[in-house]
Amino acid sequence: MKSAVVQLPGLNRDRDMIDALTKISGQSPVTVWQTETSIPDVDLIVIPGGFSYGDYLRCGAIAARMPVMQAIREKAERGVKVLGVCNGFQILVEAGLLPGALMRNTSLRFVSKEVLLEVTNADTHFTRAYEEGQIIRCPVAHHDGNYFADERTLASMQDNRQIVFRYAAGTNPNGSLSDIAGIINAEGNVLGMMPHPENLIEAAHGGNDGRGIFASALDVIAA
Repeated sequence: MKSAVVQLPGLNRDRDMIDALTKISGQSPVTVWQTETSIPDVDLIVIPGGFSYGDYLRCGAIAARMPVMQAIREKAERGVKVLGVCNGFQILVEAGLLPGALMRNTSLRFVSKEVLLEVTNADTHFTRAYEEGQIIRCPVAHHDGNYFADERTLASMQDNRQIVFRYAAGTNPNGSLSDIAGIINAEGNVLGMMPHPENLIEAAHGGNDGRGIFASALDVIAA
């Protein structure tokens, strides 16, 4: 399974993501720069975390308007899997590929720590390696991870099982509505999440709880 990692000015987790995808799939992902208007044939496109364009407007707002995002939109419409992590999640929301908004943490502080996630939908391209209700560990590092959606949107997401991850056991680090940590689009091929699964995939990281997301998306379910 082939993958691609999008690179934008200010993103700083691209190397972590490239390393994770390489170790799990056995193939190095292609890298796609912000000005590209096309993306090679791949099975998974990943937008990593960081601070695209310094977060000078709204987090992800400038990046969402770069040429590469139109190429990603076209791929997503054709069913290609897209994963946005942290700033990547913010970019997907700003680009209209996922519903809702991501606001400043209620603490008004940058949060960097490990949290617990509940897998609330294990029947997706990204979560088949887990069981529904399973609790996994995952690190977070963000300042604007407070997810919000209006009542109608939230109800629709709940009905369609678009809430894939929730912060569990009182570990919500940002005040996110309904403890939402990760959501998927209605078609089921675009996932955005604030925690960083790429930083918990092997023993050197202290665990491999995040590995299943990539193993699922790349059809290399880990034992």
